[in-house]
Amino acid sequence: MNASCQCGAIKFKTPLPKPLALYICHCDECRLQSGSAYGCSAIFPAFKLPGKDLLSCYSRPTASGHMLNCYFCKSCGTRVIHSTPGKNVVSVKGGCIEGLDFRKATHIWCKRAMVPIPEGVERHDEEPDNENYPHDVDNSDMAQSDGGGSTRIGSGSGSGSENGNGNGKGKLWFG
Repeated sequence: MNASCQCGAIKFKTPLPKPLALYICHCDECRLQSGSAYGCSAIFPAFKLPGKDLLSCYSRPTASGHMLNCYFCKSCGTRVIHSTPGKNVVSVKGGCIEGLDFRKATHIWCKRAMVPIPEGVERHDEEPDNENYPHDVDNSDMAQSDGGGSTRIGSGSGSGSENGNGNGKGKLWFG
């Protein structure tokens, strides 16, 4: 799938033709980072993102105590990817991906929703108890530059999920 930031300075292809999972999250953190009623995250195996010199990174601790790295375009400010060191998956921000079918998304943190949740979709008041992605990817060196201007996003192995803590601040499924 093709993905890009708003200004087009960051462009890349996802490592798979469709995400391992797709979430629309209504937690406080996702609303704040997106500036909207919810955030959308497409989960992919960790991969190389071109344009290391075009990205900035905001890192913050998650409710579970891990660090979440939030990569965004230095030019237009679009958040592109979230990753957690030690995990083998990353979250590509859904609005950056062309052709993403949002109708198949799982809605989480619905107890905090500011907009109606469509009928018939998978939904959770908080986060799913456990998410096992269908691919086991070992990317042990993902947090390092490859020397060619690309940055490997994500690292190591991990299941990619943790339970919510009830405060409305989601853990971003891999934080």
